[in-house]
Amino acid sequence: MKHGSLIIEKKEYVILKRALNLSGYHHDDTLRKSVRKLSKEMESARICDDSDMPDDVVRLNSVVTIVSQKGWHKKFQLVLPKESDVKKDKISLLTPMGAAVMGYAEGDFLVWEFPSGEQKLTIESVEQQNKRLNVDLVL
Repeated sequence: MKHGSLIIEKKEYVILKRALNLSGYHHDDTLRKSVRKLSKEMESARICDDSDMPDDVVRLNSVVTIVSQKGWHKKFQLVLPKESDVKKDKISLLTPMGAAVMGYAEGDFLVWEFPSGEQKLTIESVEQQNKRLNVDLVL
């Protein structure tokens, strides 16, 4: 990992913890594994103020381009569950893909379990599109 651990902005950390707590009992096995893995990774995450967040870290509303070891590319915006729209390439942070990239940085490699099996991914680019978040209103 480029920065040594996941890096998550304080308000986004609160949102993510709430979302993970609400989704922990989902019936989809792959999603449940993703939620557990992200929860475990968050235990050692570095939590930062918005002003201290590196520009290359994936966070809510970031536009992320990933490349798999199998050769496919995917570009999407990481969003809250209520804003998810696959047709517009807006992926919820509570999907296996969204959970996989949250808090990682451009250039990081990661291995994550998807419905199609384990995938080795590289975060090729991260573009920030951040909006102000109201923690009380997002879920």
